[in-house]
Amino acid sequence: MNWKTIFLFLAILGVITFKIQAQTQDSATTFKPHGNLWGLTFGDYAFKGNADSVNNGLGRGANQYSKMPINSKFFQFRRVYLGYNYDITPRLSAEILLAAEDDYYPGSVGNQSATGDVLANNKFAPYLKLANVRWKNIFKGTDLVMGEMYTPAFPLLTEVVWGYRSIERTVADMRGTPSFDQGVSVQGHFDKNANFGYDLMVGNGAGARASSGMFPWYYGDVWAKFLNKHLIIDLYQDYTKIDWTIAVDTNTNAYHHDRNMTKIFVAYTTPRFTVGVEAFQNTLMGDVTAYAIVNGINKTYYRTTAITAYSIYVRGRIYKDVLGFFARYDNYNPGNKISEVTSIPKIISYNQAVNNTTYDPTTKEQLVTFGIDYTPFPNLHLMPNFYMNTYQSTLPSKYYFLNPNGSGVLGTDVVYRLTLYFVFGKKDAVSY
Repeated sequence: MNWKTIFLFLAILGVITFKIQAQTQDSATTFKPHGNLWGLTFGDYAFKGNADSVNNGLGRGANQYSKMPINSKFFQFRRVYLGYNYDITPRLSAEILLAAEDDYYPGSVGNQSATGDVLANNKFAPYLKLANVRWKNIFKGTDLVMGEMYTPAFPLLTEVVWGYRSIERTVADMRGTPSFDQGVSVQGHFDKNANFGYDLMVGNGAGARASSGMFPWYYGDVWAKFLNKHLIIDLYQDYTKIDWTIAVDTNTNAYHHDRNMTKIFVAYTTPRFTVGVEAFQNTLMGDVTAYAIVNGINKTYYRTTAITAYSIYVRGRIYKDVLGFFARYDNYNPGNKISEVTSIPKIISYNQAVNNTTYDPTTKEQLVTFGIDYTPFPNLHLMPNFYMNTYQSTLPSKYYFLNPNGSGVLGTDVVYRLTLYFVFGKKDAVSY
């Protein structure tokens, strides 16, 4: 290490020490560390009026009622949160969140899969969902966040503007984009009025689970607010490698398998009325493995799939802050490039790549939900609502043998619900 490097290191250390001392002196007489305990819960009394007859509900359990039998009746919490936020100094804060979130997929109530937040005896099992520290204004208008946190894809804008997570997740969240992850993030705005901002993050892509350490996820989000912050435009991008093998010799082909997602969100929101549109395209390179016989020789092909989805919703107030409404329609199509698979000569079978089970390219879905929001007290909501998810094949009818469930409309799940949602210790996310 030469003297220039030593000098630079000492200079940086001196600046950091000076800033820490200045912050301590400025805040010692006026600031006292303090925290806030908060929580929220939502669940339903639900009745399943129609069941998908061929038990679809593919796509990593996007529909929590998949494979539940018709006429199922039950009370069930879908989310319980207990969080604590603590301001250590005026510029440093910490966040902890415990979550218990059910997962009905697959099977009837009392027969949840091992992927749900339930124990072997079907009791809720809380896990650590958030654990991070925020260094505010590390640069002007920019915070540095380290730990387990929300990703740029969701809560800062899209989930808050939608406002009814108690009814359903955002369309991107439903389809496997991580809503929280472990990593490091910079979040900030470009102007003093916070009309233009950004959120950049590098994470594991594993949520609360332990990471394999192979390939990180890169997240990026930029947003803008116009018309006195009523019009919101948000653009999101992510990228990660899934598998990235190297050819061993001239007879072994390398296998490259990655994922990148582009998402746009546009909304017009006021205290009384909001309308929003969220749309994405998710490209999975080499995600489908197809097998064919060509000139009597078995051939293996890796095909790229392009998944598209859009969500349109509206919500508003009918009478003051007591009575409101909401309605939403989602269209999800994971089979935009299915013709590239079925056009292979003499195709005999195909399957998704082993390490990706998020999407099934043969089944598209349409979600419709709507209801009334009755708020007898602040932070308490009673919401009768209708929930319907329809499954349809993306395969041409001549390729019936590739999908034993058939072609056309495959089935429909219909659920009637009375949803209970309450919050304590913080502002209600839907009390507009």
